[in-house]
Amino acid sequence: MDYIKGAPGIYSARYSTLEGEGSKDYGAASTDENNNLKLLEALKDVTDETLRTARYQCILVYMRHAADPTPIICQAAWEGIIMREEVGDNGFGYDPLFWVPEHQMSSAELDPDIKNGMSHRGKALRQLHQELTALYQVSK
Repeated sequence: MDYIKGAPGIYSARYSTLEGEGSKDYGAASTDENNNLKLLEALKDVTDETLRTARYQCILVYMRHAADPTPIICQAAWEGIIMREEVGDNGFGYDPLFWVPEHQMSSAELDPDIKNGMSHRGKALRQLHQELTALYQVSK
């Protein structure tokens, strides 16, 4: 998240068990609920929506072999805003806190087909599909 300098970042699945800003005793387990509680705690005094911006990131790498000098790298992001409370039942992780401005709802409220069409994972996967199709295009 932008205000908290990219946290939770690559540690998103175990964010609540990491020490540092916003740390409290959330229990021994990093659960979606505990991770979301810690995120809300870290942002509790941030009222300016422009400071609550966030993004999901996905990077897919395809290597033809372990020493591939030119792997295919596909990167995509999904921009949003961190809400002040959880809303919605679909999805997992931070989805109930991730506001999607284009649809005026949380990621957890989106229809799965719409979510897959705009998510970071869906975008990166479509890029990879295009790259692989071009790479292995069979001449007729």
